[in-house]
Formats: sequence, C-alpha cells, structure tokens
Amino acid sequence: MKMKYLVLLALFTCVGNSFAQQTPASKQTEAITIVGATAHLGNGEIIENSLIIFEDGKITQVMDATATKMQYRGRIIEAEGKHVYPGFIAPNATLGLVEIDAVRATDDEDEIGSMLPHIRSLIAYNAESKLVESMRPNGVLMGQIVPRGGTISGTSSIVQFDAWNWEDAVIKEDDGLHINWPSSFTRGRWWAGEDPGIKPSEDYQEDLLELEEFFTSAKAYLAGNNKKTNLAYDAMKNVFTGDKRVYIHVDGKKEILDAIDFKQKQEIEHLVIVGGYEAHKAIEELKENNISVLVQRPHDQPNSEDHDYDFPYKLAGILHNKGVLVALESSGSMERMNTRNLPFYAGTAGAYGLGKEEALKLITSNTAKILGIDDMVGTLEKGKTATLFISEGDALDMRGNILTHAFIQGREVSLETHQTELYQRYKEKYDSASK
Repeated sequence: MKMKYLVLLALFTCVGNSFAQQTPASKQTEAITIVGATAHLGNGEIIENSLIIFEDGKITQVMDATATKMQYRGRIIEAEGKHVYPGFIAPNATLGLVEIDAVRATDDEDEIGSMLPHIRSLIAYNAESKLVESMRPNGVLMGQIVPRGGTISGTSSIVQFDAWNWEDAVIKEDDGLHINWPSSFTRGRWWAGEDPGIKPSEDYQEDLLELEEFFTSAKAYLAGNNKKTNLAYDAMKNVFTGDKRVYIHVDGKKEILDAIDFKQKQEIEHLVIVGGYEAHKAIEELKENNISVLVQRPHDQPNSEDHDYDFPYKLAGILHNKGVLVALESSGSMERMNTRNLPFYAGTAGAYGLGKEEALKLITSNTAKILGIDDMVGTLEKGKTATLFISEGDALDMRGNILTHAFIQGREVSLETHQTELYQRYKEKYDSASK
C-alpha cells in the first residue's frame, strides 16, 4: 500500500511539473562579467569589444574591453563573436491575462462596464502563464500588461517575465490609464438592413461628451468632501496629478486631433497615442504637445487603398525621422503569441527607414521613456537594472536571434519553454527517421 502511494505521488509530481512554469531564478549572489561581445546599448551606440559587469542585480560597468585594464569580477562569460542587448520591452500587451481564448475561465482581460479606471490588470496577471514564459527565448523580458474593453479599460502595470506571482513581477505598479477613443465612422450593419459601407458615426460627439463628463465629474468628486466612496473617481486622482500616464488607443487623424484637444482641455500631463495608424498626418500637433506614439505592429496590411503596400513597415520611421518619440506595440490578431515577434517587428522597421540601432530603440530605450521606466531599464548603462541577454547573432533578425544567456534583475533565467521541449522532441523524431 505504501509503495502504491509513492507511485501515485511520483505520478502527480511529474504531471504537475509538465504543466507548471519553471521555478523563477534565484537572486544574484555573485558578480557576472560578460567580455568580448558586441554591446548594443539601446541608445544608438555600439561597443564592439565590450566589458559588462553586474552584481546585486545592477549594472556596475559598461565599457570598451580594449581600452581598460579593469579586473574581471565573479563569473566570467566569454562572449566573443556574440551580441549583448538590453531586455526588450513589450508595451500594450495582454500577456498573463488570457491563457486560452476558447476557455472562458482563463480569460481575464475585460470587465463589464464602460468607465473602469479602477480596474487593475496587475492583480489578474498570471506569472505562471506558459505564454509569458515563451517570450524570454526571443529576448522579450518585460511588458506593460493592459486591460481591454469599455471606453476606459482600466489601469496597466509593468512587469518582468520571471516571477512567482504578480507581487514579485511588478516593475511599476498602476503606470497608466487606458482609453479606447470612439470612432468618428461606423460600418453599416448589413444584418439590420443598413448600408454595409462606412459612414460618419452619429454617436461620436455623444461618446466624446460622455468621456468629458466623466473626467469633469471625477475632478469635482476629488475636489469635494464626499461621504460616499466612488472607486472609479478615486482611481483618477493620479491622472490629474500627472503621476499616471494616459494612453489613448486611436488610429484616425480626426480622432487623434480630438484626443490632443482633449489633453489640453483636461490638462493631462503625460498622454501617449497607441496604434496611431494616421499619426503621420498630425506630426506637428504631436510634437507641439509632447505626445509619444506606440505604433501598431508593422507586420500588417495597409488599411487604405491609397497607402503603399509597405506603409505599415515605414510608419515608425516616418514618425521617428520627423522628431516624434516612437516605440512599437503588438496588439491585434493573436496578439499574445505574436508578442514574441517584437524584435522582428523592430527589424522590419529598421529595414524601412530607420537602420538597426535606431530600430532597436523602438523596443528598448524609447519604450522605457514612454512608459516612464527609463531610470531603471531600456539601455545598457551603469546603475540600471541588469535585465539583458546575449545572442549568437543579430537579435532583430530571426536567423540571428538565438539566445545563449538571459538575465532579469541580475538573475539568470531559463530559456527553456514547453515550445523548446516540443521542438527537441520532434527534432529527435525526424532526425532518427532520416537515418
């Protein structure tokens, strides 16, 4: 009987391990020196033969190895011929909020209601998501976790991708409020007997008025002595003080200009456009109001027959070259699994008007600046958190993006996932079949 229980216990342990994420890495206990790699600093600069040292989770040295006699410290990683990068950052992601789209119990990206600034994505974040785990082998080591739905979706937070739970994962808690801007056009509902074409929305001005009234009511509530608590209005406090950024998800030129007008009326200090398909038509207004843009992923088709076939590839470069602070986001169809392609989106933008090192900024330093975490991450720089990785080749090219080491806050994290396990399993199968 005792043997039976031992066998069952072993079986349950094996099954549990097959479904669970790897155990998060332990805290860094010794200094690590990376020597000889080409360091892409994330700010447009390169050090061909670099020396990088980090300890206690912080970068302590970044320099040219040929120009220094500094003594190496702790564990030494010889990386000649390889490349080292700051960890890539995925903004506007729903990683950890949905595991399987078809299983409702695993879908926690949306809540019932329209004005939901008090909904916090962080507490719903699943640190053990297999999708989150699968980001790391491509160098995507951090992300902004954003709720969806409603006019005001809720509040996002920024996390790192190797944690026991959301408390351990958080880098910046409740960093921004997300607004889905109404569209000034609507598509006719053919099933209701309407013309299926696109026409001006009769509800647009009414939707804007509703949004403005919510902001006005929240200000009045916070300015008064209210005995009755309103959680939605309470959540707006940091927006009005400027401590919380406002991310407006919008694409059309008219809507972008209306959003800029909204920023001025509501005296919003930090506003970011998300998506921004027609942001190139409002460049001067964006610059005048110090508004950044998280550009939609470039691997897409143009939305207008008037646009070049490669317009989505060029959009980030057009905005960047005109002086707008730009980063890349990856929302859209199959967005969670496609987030791992973030470096390749940047590589495409680099090939269409930016160049590799400027394109790298779109997923490192620019993203960190837009999210307000550039004092911690985004570049390989003394004093910043040691969240970085070593790649055998160009990390913005899927042929060279082959990671050998990855570190989050100085901790060396596993690059194995359920996908790499399946790859090895079937590789062995077909290797043996070909012999």
